[in-house]
Parts: sequence; C-alpha cells; structure tokens
Amino acid sequence: MRRFDENRRRLIAAGVVTGAAGLLPGFLRAEAVVRKGRIHQSVCRWCYPKMSVEELSEFGAQIGLKAVDLLQPEEWEIPRRYGLVCAMGYAGGGEIAEAMNRTENHAAIEAAFRKNIPLAAKAGVTSVITFSGNRKGMADEEGLRNCVIGLNRVKKIAEDNGVTICLELLNSKVDHHDYMADHTAWGVRLMEAVDSPRVRLLYDIYHMQIMEGDLVRTIKENVRWIGHFHTGGVPGRHELDETQEVQWATVMRAIAESGYQGYVAHEFLPVGDAKTSLRKAVELCDV
Repeated sequence: MRRFDENRRRLIAAGVVTGAAGLLPGFLRAEAVVRKGRIHQSVCRWCYPKMSVEELSEFGAQIGLKAVDLLQPEEWEIPRRYGLVCAMGYAGGGEIAEAMNRTENHAAIEAAFRKNIPLAAKAGVTSVITFSGNRKGMADEEGLRNCVIGLNRVKKIAEDNGVTICLELLNSKVDHHDYMADHTAWGVRLMEAVDSPRVRLLYDIYHMQIMEGDLVRTIKENVRWIGHFHTGGVPGRHELDETQEVQWATVMRAIAESGYQGYVAHEFLPVGDAKTSLRKAVELCDV
C-alpha cells in the first residue's frame, strides 16, 4: 500500500494524474471496455439518482459508453473529464406538458435557447431537448402548425452553433396522457415542414413500442429525421432483458445498418443493481 501511495503521489506531481481529469492511469483503475463502435451509447442521468454525475460518467467510461444524457447546463462539462460528452442537454426547451404546440411558450423557449445553445456548443453538447406539449383540447393539426412556428423561430440558433434541437416522441397511453407528439408520423410531418438539418426527432424506442410497435421498419423509413434515440424495457421501463418484449439486438442492428451516426441513450429504471443492469444493456446493444 505504501508503494501504491508513493507511485500515485509521483504521478500526481508529474501531472499524469489530475483532479481535473478524474481518471487514474490503467494500472491503478479498471481498464475501459472497447466497444465495436457501430452504436454510440449514452445513458440518461435521471435514471441513476443514487449516483453523482461524476460517478456515472466515470463508470460509463469504464464500460464503453460515449456520453451522458439529460444534464443541466452546470453539469455539461463533467463527462468531458472522463473522455465522454453530454449527448443531450436541458437548455430551456419547455416542459413535457407545456412546450412548442402553444405559441405563448415560444418567446421563453427562444430566449432560453439563445442563451444556452451557444454554451452547449462550447461544452461539446451535441443536442438539446424540447417537447410538443399536451393537447389540452387542441387539435393535432393546430398543434403541428404551432410547433412549426416555434421551431422555425429557433432553428437558426441551432444551425449557427452546430447543435441539434430534438423534439421527443412520447407515449400518451401509459406515461404521458394527452401528449401530442405521440406518433412517428406526426413527428415526421413536423420535421418535413421545418426542414432543418439541426431540428430532429428524439425517437424513444420505449415510448414508440407502446404506441405503435413496428420499430425496425419505422426507424429505417424515417431515420433521416431522427437525431437521437432512447431505450427502455417494455413493459415497465426497466432492464433490457428477457422480462420484456423488445428484441434489442435486432433493433440496434437496424439502427446501425441505417447509417445513423448519432447516440443511443439508455433511459430505463433499474430494478436490480444499477451498474450491473447498465453494463448488461451496453453489452446487449453493442452489435
């Protein structure tokens, strides 16, 4: 132990081990797993409340992740200490129930994006999230028109900074009753109308399996409009294992073969040991 401590002190003094980097050299820590690289995997921070962003980033780097999702602006730099990025950040894109489908929300979302998207670009954040909002009696056609107006207001901010705004598709059957962007076809119509390389869909596989299934065909036919993916076991949004219905290796192969180059982030709530579950999910999706 004394020799270990002396070696570590010498490395620190030489700048090999730094607090900023947060990593120890290979013989002092577990070696990082090298993945195949066809699927660039990330993990959603909110699913691991007992782990700090630091701990999640460090563990993610060890098991071959490339990124961490859904971080606040003050957290965006943390994954970079471990060789990762924040693949999707919160930047003031509204709330799930109150966002782009109401014009009264547009000014606040635009102001937040004008402030935060340049900061995201500086921090290496590749995308930021937004939502349609709930229907609340509004017809889908009106909501679509309003979302087009809202996204057209902010798309140049994203284009100028090289950051992608992703509007999430969610299920309205189980988790988010009354949410408007609950089918891929509606989301694709929105993307076609906005027609910006920096505005895309966040295709949440968990949510779309619940709403419409037909995952492989839908992904292949619409991948040009998809900027990000999330995972989660169906039913229950738990582990990607034999207890649920999605064939994850098949879906991941379809994503890889489509030419998609973005991130696939795990967004499931572990029932068992969190680190073990995440490691198994990464292995399963490493096709």
